[in-house]
Amino acid sequence: MASRAKANPRVEFTHTEKVFFPDGGFTKGQLIRYYVDAADFILPHLRDRPVTLIRFPDGVAGGKFYEKNAPKFAPEWIETFRVPRRREEGDIRYILVNDLDTLAWCANIAAIEFHPFLHRVPKLDQPTSVVFDLDPGEGADLAACARVALLVKDVMDPLGLRAFPKVSGSKGLQVYVPLNSKATYEATGAFAKAVAEFLEQEHPELVVSRMPKVRRRGRVLIDWSQNSPSKTTVSVYSVRGKHGKPFVSMPVGWDELEGRGANRLFFSPEQAVKRMRKLGDLFAPVLAVKQTLPKGFLATAAQAEPALQRYREKRDFTRTAEPPPVRVRRAAFEASGRFVIQKHDASHLHYDFRLEMGGTLKSWAVPKGLPTELGVKRSAFAVEDHPLDYITFEGTIPKGQYGGGTVMVWDIGTYDLIGGGYSEGNLKLMLRGKKLRGEWHMFKIRSEHGKDVWLVAKSNVAGKTISNRQEDSSVLTRRSMARIAKDNDAQWQSAAR
Repeated sequence: MASRAKANPRVEFTHTEKVFFPDGGFTKGQLIRYYVDAADFILPHLRDRPVTLIRFPDGVAGGKFYEKNAPKFAPEWIETFRVPRRREEGDIRYILVNDLDTLAWCANIAAIEFHPFLHRVPKLDQPTSVVFDLDPGEGADLAACARVALLVKDVMDPLGLRAFPKVSGSKGLQVYVPLNSKATYEATGAFAKAVAEFLEQEHPELVVSRMPKVRRRGRVLIDWSQNSPSKTTVSVYSVRGKHGKPFVSMPVGWDELEGRGANRLFFSPEQAVKRMRKLGDLFAPVLAVKQTLPKGFLATAAQAEPALQRYREKRDFTRTAEPPPVRVRRAAFEASGRFVIQKHDASHLHYDFRLEMGGTLKSWAVPKGLPTELGVKRSAFAVEDHPLDYITFEGTIPKGQYGGGTVMVWDIGTYDLIGGGYSEGNLKLMLRGKKLRGEWHMFKIRSEHGKDVWLVAKSNVAGKTISNRQEDSSVLTRRSMARIAKDNDAQWQSAAR
């Protein structure tokens, strides 16, 4: 296999002497060699799954970036799959790592980490496993994660569900429950959340099921939100770029979690290859075992309250031209979504920030708008979900109706969720709007009044200053707030105009 990759003219390796991991001088060439040697083991777990690559062009001491779209320089023979985003923005063309040449090519472009989705193409809404991602908080370690993994197993065993653990190659651990049958993310997410909350209740000294770091100190977070159509999890047998030395995400036996110290659950690429050749693929059952979730959990998921109920209750649609509440389920598995910022002159002038998620628009009222300066945090107050049609609503809402006043589409575009999740109260966003572009961070805190409040801050680099003219101009119609109020049309404009 190694000679095939070397001889195949489709894969030309470059700068193989470059050091990718400073501790021990592990080079790019050694990374490529590892993936070639591990190909028989990792490829079955990547096959037909859209994958996000994490690339380190200058090794782990330099910067990294997430590669979702296949790069423009990818050769024609690289197999890809287009995942729907939105017609005005096009699709995301994910790489499918289905053969040795593609795997070696990805390693050659400095893809140290491979993060596939839980589904295979073309069934983007059908996860093949439930995953419990165990992340130690400050003061906890991999040994604590191992104890929590065994607690997860103790819940799965009476349900007749087989589970398989792997170390992440960093500080955590994942437990996979294979399904390989008809299942939805709605069901797997509800199941994982119920298990996490149960274990938090039973073992509060060790387990948390919510994201805030203040709650995680000395405990292990069971991140159930990984069971999402928009999230990826590091592949088994992937190298990690988290440390000065390379470590591999490796499957382990339950007996090893019971008997080993945390430091013995880290595997170098060389150790990983020796272990694969000796033990075979311990994760092979994850691809083959067919299981179904308990019916009780499926029923609970099916009875969830409609997301737009609060939106419906607050409005009289015989008197307002706002769009009616229609939930679009197809959007639940799109990898990226749209966003809109609507300038809203109601009882107080403010900005409404909305993100397309799970078939609705998750919404916040942001009194002063999103900051563009670094180091500035602004309050954002979560409000009811809105229907997707609201994303291009511009006009007036009648006085006496909820939110009565003038609405401008101040900015619109697409976004990527580059970290965290809504249910975790922690969103790291890459916005690509007509006015705002770059990274923002939103996170939820508990205010002094005991209520949850979100804060939003600019991250990475400062944004461009918004001019006075831009501040009072619709990105759809170029109208000012005064002009929209005068026109009093309350009509939807096409974002494609």
